[in-house]
Amino acid sequence: MHSLPRWAAGAVALLTLSACTPGEVPSPSASSPATTSTASATPAGEVIGISQTPALQVDRPRFEKSSATPDGFEDAPSGEGLSGYLGQDVDWRTCGGEYTCASVLAPLDYANPSDQAITLALAKKEATKSPKLGTLFVNPGGPGASGRNLVTYFASKGLEQYDIVGWDPRGTNASTPVKCFDDEATDAFNQLDASPDEEAETNALIAGTYEFGKSCWENSGELLNHISTIDTVRDLDLLRDLVGDEKLSYLGYSYGTQIGSFYADLFPQRVGRLVLDAAVDITDDESVIQAMGFDLALGNFASWCAEHSCDLGDSKEAVLTTLTDFLDKLDARPLEVGDRTLTQTLAATGIAAYMYGGIPAWQVLAKDLRAALDGDGQALLKSSDGLNDRSDDGSYGSLFYSFPAIGCADSTDDGVVDAEKKWVEDQAKAPIYGKYFGPGYTCALWPVHSSPQFKPTGSGAAPIVVVGATGDPATPYQNAVTMAQQLESGVLLTYEGEGHGTFGGKSTCIDNAVIAYLTKGTVPADGTTCQ
Repeated sequence: MHSLPRWAAGAVALLTLSACTPGEVPSPSASSPATTSTASATPAGEVIGISQTPALQVDRPRFEKSSATPDGFEDAPSGEGLSGYLGQDVDWRTCGGEYTCASVLAPLDYANPSDQAITLALAKKEATKSPKLGTLFVNPGGPGASGRNLVTYFASKGLEQYDIVGWDPRGTNASTPVKCFDDEATDAFNQLDASPDEEAETNALIAGTYEFGKSCWENSGELLNHISTIDTVRDLDLLRDLVGDEKLSYLGYSYGTQIGSFYADLFPQRVGRLVLDAAVDITDDESVIQAMGFDLALGNFASWCAEHSCDLGDSKEAVLTTLTDFLDKLDARPLEVGDRTLTQTLAATGIAAYMYGGIPAWQVLAKDLRAALDGDGQALLKSSDGLNDRSDDGSYGSLFYSFPAIGCADSTDDGVVDAEKKWVEDQAKAPIYGKYFGPGYTCALWPVHSSPQFKPTGSGAAPIVVVGATGDPATPYQNAVTMAQQLESGVLLTYEGEGHGTFGGKSTCIDNAVIAYLTKGTVPADGTTCQ
């Protein structure tokens, strides 16, 4: 599935793919909230700044100790240290069609494993060919997307010698989940203008973000202090041990590449065959930001649109002007869609969703954007719903809450004022989505501090294949280049094409290279390029 929660855009990484789930394995929901705005339109490309108001002088919140016990909190198993966890039996049970499901316990805090346990939920598609190669763990990204769901639509052709296992990382979905606002309050939160150009909108966004973080602390408590990628990597190594594999075989998309790169750094001797597709940034170089990827993809769409007479403009520049003029008009005059409202923020989010799918999705966007220009915003609103993980009945899925919880645990920030400065800088790098993504207040107002940060190099690990697409909107291609360079055993595999995430049907060349590596250990030549 896709994700671009409006309130976290630009602050953390994204995920990939869309899910279709049989049986009892749950799939993420899709829909979105209503939004209203009274701000005046801002010309496309104009850098928006926020005046220094008293509300900007906000320190990191301090709340009373939370006694929350999220779903899946359990007593730690008996045994000293990790012995009780390592001695668990994985009880696989049928959960729909060819899939089996299980749950296991993991320590909330690996430094104090006997204090509190949490639940991790898994799904498996069993190997159908011999000789069996063990388990291939898969993760779709996010942070916060369901690995259990990924098992049901993962492109496993050619990998039938593996058990394909996906798990819902801690804090997400059927594992012990982060809980925050209820659905009604989340709707109200989503009605805020993400790119404020008035003092009142700025104050409202800061206040709403503060209350959102507060609700996460009140409803999730200590889970928020133990939800970083480092914690998830420890979980993954526990799962590797429980399925009986000496080395980890793994394929991760988008944020899943962060999990894989961190694993290679923390457990290099246990790395088997790792494929990291749609790489996130693991460096400390902030010259390339996520919004640049969306601006690039939007420009590619505009060029394609003009060449195919899509009725939005006869040149790339004309199409982009049509699109940004539409968004800026929505800032002052949102479009009614039944009993809901398509605002600038929701429309920008909805348009971003189409960027994930490349040309097939662009064809739909051209039609849906034309409809919105003619007064029918239903399709764009539904598209934004998918990224906000809101279902048609108004309920929100786990992703909306786990996304910032994990992202803020993995990031550093210098407060609210610095978020404003970075927003101005982002608009210089990406004039369209650098503007519409807005300032990154979420982590600046998050109720707990981030985890220790480091640059993974994977020193001593076996070869790691890093896949990047030149037109990827959510994880710019440069991220794959720098990840492959920073990982000492990294090997870069490039797809010259569009969309987010490559392995699984976009390129026969990429698919063959990945399958050969995972099944035979054949490492592709570094720098191999495919179409």
